[in-house]
Amino acid sequence: MYCRTLNENGTWNARCLHCFMTIASAVETEAALEAFEANHMCPEGIFAELNAENTTQPAHPQFN
Repeated sequence: MYCRTLNENGTWNARCLHCFMTIASAVETEAALEAFEANHMCPEGIFAELNAENTTQPAHPQFN
């Protein structure tokens, strides 16, 4: 998830809402902005996904 802001000069900035890292600054096109967002490797986002996967699986699998 990203927060995009439009600058006065028509360029874009993007910030990751998981780690609050600036992903892109002064990007001229929305397509380029999407590319920056797609390439972002967010450690907090990865940990959140792993945690979500672990909480949906039982802690101790039961055997039949």
